Amino acid sequence: MSVETITTISPTTNKPIVTRYGLSDQELLALPKTAEQAFQSYRKTTLRERQKIVKKALELLNERKDELARELTEQMGRPISYTAKEITTAVARGEYMLKISEDALSDTPGEPQEGFKRFIRKVPLGPVSVLFAWNYPYLILVNSIIPALLAGNSVILKPSPQTPTVVEQMQKIFVEAGLSENVIQYLHCGSSTRLETLIRAPEIQLICFTGSVAGGLAVQKAASDRVAVRVGLELGGKDPAYIRSDVDLKWAAEEIVDGAIFNSGQSCCSIERVYVAEEVHDDFVAAVQDVLRGYKLGDPFDTSTNIGPVVSKRSAETIRAHIKDALDKGAKDVTPENTSFSSPPTDGNFVAPTLLTNVSHEMTVMTEETFGPVVPIMKVKSDAEAIKLMNDSQFGLTASIWTKDVTKGSELADDVDAGTVFVNRCDFPSPDLAWIGWKESGKGQTLSKFGFDQFVRLKSYHIKDYPN
Repeated sequence: MSVETITTISPTTNKPIVTRYGLSDQELLALPKTAEQAFQSYRKTTLRERQKIVKKALELLNERKDELARELTEQMGRPISYTAKEITTAVARGEYMLKISEDALSDTPGEPQEGFKRFIRKVPLGPVSVLFAWNYPYLILVNSIIPALLAGNSVILKPSPQTPTVVEQMQKIFVEAGLSENVIQYLHCGSSTRLETLIRAPEIQLICFTGSVAGGLAVQKAASDRVAVRVGLELGGKDPAYIRSDVDLKWAAEEIVDGAIFNSGQSCCSIERVYVAEEVHDDFVAAVQDVLRGYKLGDPFDTSTNIGPVVSKRSAETIRAHIKDALDKGAKDVTPENTSFSSPPTDGNFVAPTLLTNVSHEMTVMTEETFGPVVPIMKVKSDAEAIKLMNDSQFGLTASIWTKDVTKGSELADDVDAGTVFVNRCDFPSPDLAWIGWKESGKGQTLSKFGFDQFVRLKSYHIKDYPN
Protein backbone atom coordinates (compact mmCIF):
# COMPACT_ATOMS: atom_id res chain seq x y z
CA MET A 1 0.00 0.00 0.00
CA SER A 2 1.38 3.42 -0.96
CA VAL A 3 2.12 5.97 1.73
CA GLU A 4 -0.76 8.39 2.23
CA THR A 5 -0.32 12.09 1.34
CA ILE A 6 -2.18 14.47 3.66
CA THR A 7 -2.64 18.10 2.62
CA THR A 8 -3.91 20.90 4.84
CA ILE A 9 -6.04 23.48 3.01
CA SER A 10 -6.11 27.02 4.38
CA PRO A 11 -9.63 28.07 5.44
CA THR A 12 -8.67 31.65 4.59
CA THR A 13 -7.47 31.11 1.02
CA ASN A 14 -8.51 27.53 0.16
CA LYS A 15 -4.94 26.91 -0.96
CA PRO A 16 -2.63 24.10 0.25
CA ILE A 17 -0.39 25.19 3.11
CA VAL A 18 1.00 22.03 4.75
CA THR A 19 1.74 18.55 3.40
CA ARG A 20 2.45 15.55 5.57
CA TYR A 21 2.79 11.84 4.83
CA GLY A 22 1.28 8.82 6.49
CA LEU A 23 3.17 5.82 7.75
CA SER A 24 3.99 2.74 5.74
CA ASP A 25 2.26 -0.49 6.75
CA GLN A 26 5.42 -1.62 8.54
CA GLU A 27 5.78 1.69 10.40
CA LEU A 28 2.14 1.67 11.42
CA LEU A 29 2.38 -1.83 12.88
CA ALA A 30 5.60 -0.90 14.72
CA LEU A 31 4.13 2.21 16.35
CA PRO A 32 2.17 0.51 19.18
CA LYS A 33 4.98 -1.96 19.79
CA THR A 34 7.41 0.92 20.27
CA ALA A 35 4.88 2.58 22.58
CA GLU A 36 4.70 -0.58 24.66
CA GLN A 37 8.49 -0.72 24.99
CA ALA A 38 8.58 2.94 26.00
CA PHE A 39 5.82 2.33 28.54
CA GLN A 40 7.68 -0.50 30.25
CA SER A 41 10.51 1.91 31.01
CA TYR A 42 8.45 5.06 31.69
CA ARG A 43 6.08 3.34 34.11
CA LYS A 44 9.06 2.80 36.45
CA THR A 45 9.65 6.55 36.82
CA THR A 46 8.36 8.25 39.94
CA LEU A 47 5.46 10.65 39.97
CA ARG A 48 7.87 13.38 41.05
CA GLU A 49 10.00 12.78 37.95
CA ARG A 50 6.93 12.93 35.73
CA GLN A 51 5.73 16.11 37.43
CA LYS A 52 9.08 17.76 36.78
CA ILE A 53 8.88 16.92 33.05
CA VAL A 54 5.29 18.13 32.73
CA LYS A 55 6.06 21.37 34.58
CA LYS A 56 8.96 22.14 32.24
CA ALA A 57 6.90 21.24 29.16
CA LEU A 58 4.13 23.62 30.19
CA GLU A 59 6.68 26.39 30.66
CA LEU A 60 8.06 25.78 27.16
CA LEU A 61 4.55 25.67 25.71
CA ASN A 62 3.79 29.06 27.22
CA GLU A 63 7.07 30.55 26.00
CA ARG A 64 6.23 29.55 22.41
CA LYS A 65 2.61 30.67 22.42
CA ASP A 66 3.07 33.35 19.77
CA GLU A 67 4.70 30.96 17.29
CA LEU A 68 2.05 28.33 17.95
CA ALA A 69 -0.72 30.93 17.65
CA ARG A 70 0.36 31.89 14.15
CA GLU A 71 0.32 28.23 13.08
CA LEU A 72 -3.20 27.83 14.48
CA THR A 73 -4.52 30.92 12.72
CA GLU A 74 -3.00 29.78 9.43
CA GLN A 75 -4.24 26.21 9.68
CA MET A 76 -7.73 26.55 11.20
CA GLY A 77 -8.62 30.21 10.71
CA ARG A 78 -9.25 31.59 14.19
CA PRO A 79 -8.39 35.31 14.39
CA ILE A 80 -4.83 35.97 15.52
CA SER A 81 -6.11 38.16 18.37
CA TYR A 82 -7.45 35.04 20.09
CA THR A 83 -5.25 32.07 19.21
CA ALA A 84 -2.49 32.72 21.77
CA LYS A 85 -5.16 32.64 24.49
CA GLU A 86 -5.79 28.98 23.65
CA ILE A 87 -2.19 28.21 24.53
CA THR A 88 -2.27 30.13 27.82
CA THR A 89 -5.57 28.45 28.75
CA ALA A 90 -4.13 25.05 27.87
CA VAL A 91 -1.13 25.76 30.09
CA ALA A 92 -3.40 26.83 32.95
CA ARG A 93 -5.39 23.60 32.61
CA GLY A 94 -2.22 21.56 32.57
CA GLU A 95 -0.91 23.38 35.65
CA TYR A 96 -4.11 22.60 37.53
CA MET A 97 -3.93 18.91 36.62
CA LEU A 98 -0.28 18.92 37.67
CA LYS A 99 -1.18 20.55 41.00
CA ILE A 100 -3.76 17.91 41.90
CA SER A 101 -1.91 14.91 40.46
CA GLU A 102 -0.41 13.70 43.72
CA ASP A 103 -3.78 13.55 45.47
CA ALA A 104 -5.58 12.21 42.38
CA LEU A 105 -3.09 9.36 41.92
CA SER A 106 -2.49 8.50 45.57
CA ASP A 107 -3.25 5.12 47.13
CA THR A 108 -6.58 4.54 48.86
CA PRO A 109 -6.07 2.72 52.19
CA GLY A 110 -8.24 -0.21 53.24
CA GLU A 111 -9.68 -0.69 56.71
CA PRO A 112 -6.91 -0.74 59.36
CA GLN A 113 -6.23 -4.13 60.93
CA GLU A 114 -3.25 -5.22 62.97
CA GLY A 115 -0.93 -7.48 61.03
CA PHE A 116 -2.29 -6.42 57.65
CA LYS A 117 -1.68 -3.70 55.11
CA ARG A 118 -4.33 -3.26 52.45
CA PHE A 119 -4.64 -0.55 49.87
CA ILE A 120 -5.83 0.23 46.35
CA ARG A 121 -3.26 1.62 43.93
CA LYS A 122 -3.91 3.45 40.67
CA VAL A 123 -1.53 1.99 38.11
CA PRO A 124 -0.97 3.13 34.50
CA LEU A 125 -2.73 1.36 31.65
CA GLY A 126 -0.03 1.22 28.97
CA PRO A 127 -0.03 2.85 25.52
CA VAL A 128 -2.83 5.39 25.09
CA SER A 129 -3.99 6.67 21.70
CA VAL A 130 -5.32 10.24 21.52
CA LEU A 131 -7.25 11.14 18.36
CA PHE A 132 -8.23 14.79 18.52
CA ALA A 133 -9.96 17.57 16.63
CA TRP A 134 -8.76 20.79 15.00
CA ASN A 135 -11.04 23.41 16.56
CA TYR A 136 -9.18 23.72 19.90
CA PRO A 137 -6.31 21.30 19.40
CA TYR A 138 -4.08 22.36 22.28
CA LEU A 139 -6.93 22.53 24.77
CA ILE A 140 -8.27 19.14 23.73
CA LEU A 141 -4.83 17.55 23.75
CA VAL A 142 -3.92 18.90 27.21
CA ASN A 143 -7.09 17.32 28.62
CA SER A 144 -5.67 13.89 27.81
CA ILE A 145 -1.90 14.07 27.45
CA ILE A 146 -1.20 15.64 30.85
CA PRO A 147 -3.08 13.08 33.01
CA ALA A 148 -1.92 10.27 30.72
CA LEU A 149 1.74 11.13 31.21
CA LEU A 150 1.43 11.94 34.91
CA ALA A 151 -0.19 8.53 35.45
CA GLY A 152 2.75 6.83 33.73
CA ASN A 153 1.38 5.92 30.30
CA SER A 154 2.98 6.22 26.88
CA VAL A 155 0.99 8.11 24.24
CA ILE A 156 0.36 7.93 20.50
CA LEU A 157 -1.13 11.13 19.06
CA LYS A 158 -3.20 11.46 15.88
CA PRO A 159 -4.08 15.06 15.02
CA SER A 160 -6.71 16.31 12.62
CA PRO A 161 -5.24 16.77 9.13
CA GLN A 162 -6.31 20.41 9.52
CA THR A 163 -3.81 21.10 12.33
CA PRO A 164 -0.95 18.65 11.77
CA THR A 165 1.86 20.63 13.39
CA VAL A 166 0.33 20.48 16.87
CA VAL A 167 1.65 16.97 17.55
CA GLU A 168 5.06 17.83 16.18
CA GLN A 169 5.31 20.83 18.47
CA MET A 170 4.08 18.92 21.51
CA GLN A 171 6.45 16.00 21.07
CA LYS A 172 9.37 18.39 20.56
CA ILE A 173 8.48 20.35 23.69
CA PHE A 174 8.16 17.27 25.90
CA VAL A 175 11.44 15.79 24.68
CA GLU A 176 13.15 19.11 25.43
CA ALA A 177 11.54 18.95 28.87
CA GLY A 178 13.26 15.62 29.53
CA LEU A 179 10.79 12.99 28.33
CA SER A 180 12.23 9.95 26.57
CA GLU A 181 11.54 10.33 22.86
CA ASN A 182 9.27 7.33 22.28
CA VAL A 183 6.98 7.98 25.24
CA ILE A 184 5.14 10.36 22.89
CA GLN A 185 4.80 9.27 19.27
CA TYR A 186 2.49 10.55 16.57
CA LEU A 187 1.15 9.71 13.16
CA HIS A 188 -0.49 11.74 10.42
CA CYS A 189 -3.47 9.91 8.98
CA GLY A 190 -6.64 10.66 7.06
CA SER A 191 -7.65 7.07 6.42
CA SER A 192 -10.24 5.44 8.66
CA THR A 193 -9.05 1.99 7.59
CA ARG A 194 -5.51 2.67 8.74
CA LEU A 195 -6.77 4.14 12.00
CA GLU A 196 -8.61 0.89 12.64
CA THR A 197 -5.28 -0.90 12.46
CA LEU A 198 -3.99 1.28 15.30
CA ILE A 199 -7.18 0.96 17.35
CA ARG A 200 -7.14 -2.84 17.06
CA ALA A 201 -3.49 -3.15 18.08
CA PRO A 202 -3.35 -5.30 21.24
CA GLU A 203 -0.86 -2.94 22.87
CA ILE A 204 -3.31 0.01 22.88
CA GLN A 205 -5.17 0.16 26.19
CA LEU A 206 -7.24 3.34 25.77
CA ILE A 207 -8.48 5.43 22.87
CA CYS A 208 -9.42 9.03 23.58
CA PHE A 209 -11.39 10.46 20.66
CA THR A 210 -12.68 14.01 20.19
CA GLY A 211 -14.77 14.73 17.13
CA SER A 212 -18.09 13.97 15.50
CA VAL A 213 -20.67 11.44 16.68
CA ALA A 214 -20.12 9.43 13.50
CA GLY A 215 -16.38 9.40 14.09
CA GLY A 216 -16.84 8.37 17.72
CA LEU A 217 -19.14 5.52 16.78
CA ALA A 218 -16.61 4.32 14.21
CA VAL A 219 -13.86 4.29 16.85
CA GLN A 220 -16.11 2.45 19.31
CA LYS A 221 -17.05 -0.11 16.69
CA ALA A 222 -13.43 -0.70 15.70
CA ALA A 223 -12.55 -1.36 19.36
CA SER A 224 -15.66 -3.41 20.15
CA ASP A 225 -14.10 -6.87 19.78
CA ARG A 226 -11.43 -6.15 22.41
CA VAL A 227 -12.42 -6.59 26.06
CA ALA A 228 -9.46 -4.81 27.62
CA VAL A 229 -9.41 -1.61 25.59
CA ARG A 230 -11.22 1.46 26.90
CA VAL A 231 -12.80 4.16 24.76
CA GLY A 232 -13.36 7.77 25.85
CA LEU A 233 -15.48 9.90 23.53
CA GLU A 234 -16.03 13.66 23.46
CA LEU A 235 -18.50 14.23 20.66
CA GLY A 236 -20.99 16.82 19.44
CA GLY A 237 -23.24 19.29 21.15
CA LYS A 238 -26.37 21.34 20.55
CA ASP A 239 -26.00 23.45 23.63
CA PRO A 240 -28.99 25.52 24.75
CA ALA A 241 -29.26 28.80 26.66
CA TYR A 242 -32.35 30.05 28.49
CA ILE A 243 -32.81 33.81 29.04
CA ARG A 244 -35.23 34.52 31.88
CA SER A 245 -37.12 37.80 32.00
CA ASP A 246 -35.19 39.30 34.93
CA VAL A 247 -31.74 39.64 33.36
CA ASP A 248 -29.95 42.72 32.09
CA LEU A 249 -30.60 42.17 28.38
CA LYS A 250 -27.62 44.14 27.07
CA TRP A 251 -25.22 42.13 29.22
CA ALA A 252 -26.90 38.83 28.39
CA ALA A 253 -26.84 39.60 24.67
CA GLU A 254 -23.11 40.26 24.73
CA GLU A 255 -22.49 36.98 26.56
CA ILE A 256 -24.77 34.94 24.30
CA VAL A 257 -23.29 36.30 21.07
CA ASP A 258 -19.78 35.56 22.30
CA GLY A 259 -20.83 32.07 23.38
CA ALA A 260 -22.49 31.39 20.03
CA ILE A 261 -20.08 32.79 17.46
CA PHE A 262 -16.63 32.87 19.06
CA ASN A 263 -14.30 30.72 16.92
CA SER A 264 -17.00 31.06 14.24
CA GLY A 265 -19.26 28.89 16.39
CA GLN A 266 -16.90 25.94 15.94
CA SER A 267 -16.94 24.55 19.44
CA CYS A 268 -18.66 21.50 20.87
CA CYS A 269 -19.93 23.75 23.69
CA SER A 270 -20.94 26.77 21.61
CA ILE A 271 -24.46 28.03 22.24
CA GLU A 272 -26.54 26.65 19.37
CA ARG A 273 -30.07 27.23 20.69
CA VAL A 274 -31.42 30.25 22.61
CA TYR A 275 -34.76 30.20 24.43
CA VAL A 276 -36.04 33.56 25.64
CA ALA A 277 -38.93 34.46 27.96
CA GLU A 278 -41.66 35.88 25.72
CA GLU A 279 -42.05 39.13 27.67
CA VAL A 280 -38.46 40.17 26.87
CA HIS A 281 -38.04 38.34 23.56
CA ASP A 282 -38.23 41.35 21.25
CA ASP A 283 -35.99 43.50 23.42
CA PHE A 284 -33.43 40.71 23.67
CA VAL A 285 -33.39 40.25 19.90
CA ALA A 286 -32.79 44.00 19.52
CA ALA A 287 -29.92 43.78 22.03
CA VAL A 288 -28.34 40.89 20.10
CA GLN A 289 -28.62 42.93 16.90
CA ASP A 290 -26.77 45.80 18.58
CA VAL A 291 -23.95 43.44 19.60
CA LEU A 292 -23.64 41.92 16.13
CA ARG A 293 -23.32 45.37 14.54
CA GLY A 294 -20.00 45.72 16.35
CA TYR A 295 -18.47 42.47 15.09
CA LYS A 296 -16.06 42.24 12.17
CA LEU A 297 -15.83 39.26 9.81
CA GLY A 298 -12.62 39.10 7.84
CA ASP A 299 -8.94 38.25 7.47
CA PRO A 300 -7.91 36.31 10.59
CA PHE A 301 -4.46 37.92 10.55
CA ASP A 302 -6.04 41.37 10.91
CA THR A 303 -5.99 42.13 14.64
CA SER A 304 -9.34 43.95 14.41
CA THR A 305 -11.14 40.83 13.14
CA ASN A 306 -13.57 39.09 15.52
CA ILE A 307 -14.67 36.27 13.22
CA GLY A 308 -12.55 34.39 10.72
CA PRO A 309 -13.49 31.71 8.19
CA VAL A 310 -15.05 28.38 9.03
CA VAL A 311 -12.77 25.42 8.57
CA SER A 312 -13.81 24.12 5.14
CA LYS A 313 -16.08 24.52 2.14
CA ARG A 314 -18.06 21.52 3.36
CA SER A 315 -18.59 23.13 6.75
CA ALA A 316 -19.75 26.36 5.10
CA GLU A 317 -22.21 24.39 2.97
CA THR A 318 -23.63 22.62 6.05
CA ILE A 319 -24.14 25.90 7.91
CA ARG A 320 -25.86 27.52 4.95
CA ALA A 321 -28.05 24.43 4.49
CA HIS A 322 -29.22 24.70 8.13
CA ILE A 323 -30.05 28.37 7.65
CA LYS A 324 -31.93 27.69 4.39
CA ASP A 325 -33.92 24.86 5.99
CA ALA A 326 -34.99 27.22 8.80
CA LEU A 327 -36.00 30.01 6.41
CA ASP A 328 -37.91 27.59 4.20
CA LYS A 329 -39.88 26.48 7.27
CA GLY A 330 -40.80 29.98 8.43
CA ALA A 331 -37.85 31.35 10.36
CA LYS A 332 -36.93 35.01 9.94
CA ASP A 333 -33.44 36.29 9.24
CA VAL A 334 -33.11 39.40 11.43
CA THR A 335 -29.33 39.78 11.16
CA PRO A 336 -28.47 43.49 11.36
CA GLU A 337 -26.70 45.30 8.57
CA ASN A 338 -22.94 45.01 8.86
CA THR A 339 -20.58 45.85 6.01
CA SER A 340 -18.12 43.10 6.91
CA PHE A 341 -20.93 40.51 6.87
CA SER A 342 -22.08 41.51 3.38
CA SER A 343 -18.62 41.83 1.80
CA PRO A 344 -16.25 39.23 3.30
CA PRO A 345 -12.98 38.20 1.62
CA THR A 346 -13.72 36.26 -1.54
CA ASP A 347 -11.25 33.37 -1.42
CA GLY A 348 -11.89 31.68 1.92
CA ASN A 349 -14.73 29.92 3.73
CA PHE A 350 -16.28 33.03 5.23
CA VAL A 351 -19.76 32.62 6.69
CA ALA A 352 -21.39 35.71 8.13
CA PRO A 353 -23.11 35.45 11.53
CA THR A 354 -26.84 34.91 11.15
CA LEU A 355 -29.55 35.81 13.66
CA LEU A 356 -32.76 33.82 13.29
CA THR A 357 -36.13 34.22 15.01
CA ASN A 358 -39.45 32.37 14.72
CA VAL A 359 -37.58 29.08 14.89
CA SER A 360 -38.92 25.73 16.06
CA HIS A 361 -37.75 22.19 16.68
CA GLU A 362 -39.06 21.25 13.25
CA MET A 363 -35.94 22.93 11.89
CA THR A 364 -32.50 21.37 11.51
CA VAL A 365 -30.87 24.44 13.03
CA MET A 366 -32.55 23.57 16.36
CA THR A 367 -31.87 19.84 16.35
CA GLU A 368 -28.59 19.01 14.59
CA GLU A 369 -25.15 20.39 15.34
CA THR A 370 -24.55 23.40 13.10
CA PHE A 371 -20.99 24.18 14.20
CA GLY A 372 -21.15 27.68 12.78
CA PRO A 373 -21.91 31.33 13.61
CA VAL A 374 -25.70 31.07 13.83
CA VAL A 375 -27.88 32.41 16.68
CA PRO A 376 -31.41 30.91 16.55
CA ILE A 377 -33.78 32.44 19.11
CA MET A 378 -37.06 30.83 20.19
CA LYS A 379 -39.76 32.42 22.38
CA VAL A 380 -40.94 30.47 25.46
CA LYS A 381 -43.80 31.09 27.90
CA SER A 382 -42.41 29.57 31.10
CA ASP A 383 -39.48 27.98 32.87
CA ALA A 384 -41.10 24.58 32.38
CA GLU A 385 -41.38 25.05 28.62
CA ALA A 386 -37.78 26.23 28.43
CA ILE A 387 -36.43 23.21 30.32
CA LYS A 388 -38.53 20.81 28.23
CA LEU A 389 -37.14 22.29 25.01
CA MET A 390 -33.58 22.38 26.34
CA ASN A 391 -33.82 18.65 27.06
CA ASP A 392 -35.41 17.89 23.69
CA SER A 393 -32.10 16.93 22.07
CA GLN A 394 -29.96 13.90 21.35
CA PHE A 395 -27.04 15.84 22.83
CA GLY A 396 -26.16 16.76 26.40
CA LEU A 397 -22.81 18.48 26.72
CA THR A 398 -23.53 21.87 28.31
CA ALA A 399 -26.46 24.20 28.91
CA SER A 400 -26.81 27.65 30.45
CA ILE A 401 -29.47 29.53 32.39
CA TRP A 402 -29.36 33.32 32.65
CA THR A 403 -31.14 34.94 35.57
CA LYS A 404 -30.72 37.38 38.48
CA ASP A 405 -32.31 34.76 40.71
CA VAL A 406 -29.30 32.49 41.11
CA THR A 407 -31.17 30.23 43.54
CA LYS A 408 -33.91 29.66 40.98
CA GLY A 409 -31.32 29.19 38.26
CA SER A 410 -29.63 26.50 40.32
CA GLU A 411 -32.96 24.75 40.88
CA LEU A 412 -33.69 24.76 37.16
CA ALA A 413 -30.19 23.43 36.49
CA ASP A 414 -31.12 20.27 38.40
CA ASP A 415 -33.67 19.46 35.69
CA VAL A 416 -31.36 20.00 32.71
CA ASP A 417 -29.96 16.88 31.02
CA ALA A 418 -26.35 17.89 30.40
CA GLY A 419 -22.91 17.09 31.73
CA THR A 420 -22.23 20.74 32.62
CA VAL A 421 -24.87 23.33 33.49
CA PHE A 422 -23.90 26.98 33.78
CA VAL A 423 -25.82 29.76 35.50
CA ASN A 424 -24.92 33.19 34.09
CA ARG A 425 -21.98 31.82 32.14
CA CYS A 426 -21.36 29.59 29.11
CA ASP A 427 -18.70 27.95 26.95
CA PHE A 428 -16.09 27.59 29.71
CA PRO A 429 -14.72 24.17 30.69
CA SER A 430 -13.34 24.70 34.19
CA PRO A 431 -10.35 22.47 35.05
CA ASP A 432 -11.60 21.74 38.57
CA LEU A 433 -14.90 20.36 37.24
CA ALA A 434 -15.38 17.14 35.28
CA TRP A 435 -15.86 17.65 31.54
CA ILE A 436 -18.32 14.99 30.48
CA GLY A 437 -20.96 14.53 27.82
CA TRP A 438 -24.38 13.02 28.36
CA LYS A 439 -26.47 11.26 25.70
CA GLU A 440 -24.81 11.34 22.27
CA SER A 441 -22.27 13.93 23.45
CA GLY A 442 -19.93 11.23 24.65
CA LYS A 443 -18.72 9.07 27.50
CA GLY A 444 -15.80 9.09 29.85
CA GLN A 445 -14.53 12.31 31.37
CA THR A 446 -11.58 14.68 31.42
CA LEU A 447 -10.48 17.48 33.77
CA SER A 448 -10.85 17.61 37.56
CA LYS A 449 -9.58 14.84 39.84
CA PHE A 450 -11.87 12.47 37.94
CA GLY A 451 -9.97 13.26 34.72
CA PHE A 452 -7.23 10.87 35.83
CA ASP A 453 -9.58 7.91 36.22
CA GLN A 454 -9.67 6.71 32.63
CA PHE A 455 -5.85 6.70 32.46
CA VAL A 456 -5.38 4.25 35.34
CA ARG A 457 -6.64 0.87 36.46
CA LEU A 458 -7.13 -0.16 40.05
CA LYS A 459 -4.90 -2.75 41.66
CA SER A 460 -5.63 -4.01 45.18
CA TYR A 461 -2.79 -5.00 47.51
CA HIS A 462 -3.53 -7.33 50.43
CA ILE A 463 -0.39 -7.85 52.51
CA LYS A 464 -0.28 -9.95 55.66
CA ASP A 465 2.67 -9.92 58.04
CA TYR A 466 4.65 -13.16 58.02
CA PRO A 467 3.57 -15.23 61.05
CA ASN A 468 6.19 -15.83 63.73
